[in-house]
Amino acid sequence: MLTGHFYYVRDEYFRDFQDEKLMSNKEISQGQAHDRPCFYAFEDKKTGLFWLIPISSQVEKYEAIYDKKVAKYKRCDTLVFAEVLGYKKVFLLQNMCPISQQYIKNEYCNKAGEAVKVKFSVEKEIIKKAKRILAMHRKGIGLIFPDVIHLEKLLLQIKENV
Repeated sequence: MLTGHFYYVRDEYFRDFQDEKLMSNKEISQGQAHDRPCFYAFEDKKTGLFWLIPISSQVEKYEAIYDKKVAKYKRCDTLVFAEVLGYKKVFLLQNMCPISQQYIKNEYCNKAGEAVKVKFSVEKEIIKKAKRILAMHRKGIGLIFPDVIHLEKLLLQIKENV
């Protein structure tokens, strides 16, 4: 796994770490098998785990949420809008979760088989905001929907026992 790349998650992750707030796999879309959601990854160098941020194409829905948060709090670090393969997407930092490599299904690649990435400036913004909201979440400010602290502890226990 590499920071700044996109991945799909194995179903085993959602079976092993049952949290109703995790964005689970949606394998059938319009009657066809489809890996969703796609997750943006960055590494936590302290633990060796990765953090995954789901992306969504429901931009209008999240723009309305973003606007409400900015109006109320003067900022919104839990949503980041950026282009992925030429299409506007939203990165849902509020839904990020920890993961280890064993739960990765495959990498998201373009039609030429190359890893999909975002601009470096976007990568910096996403990672900076993700680390900020994770630090705030660790201090008790509930900005992330899944119980990521519990999930992280479980993943670290598995890592120690391997």
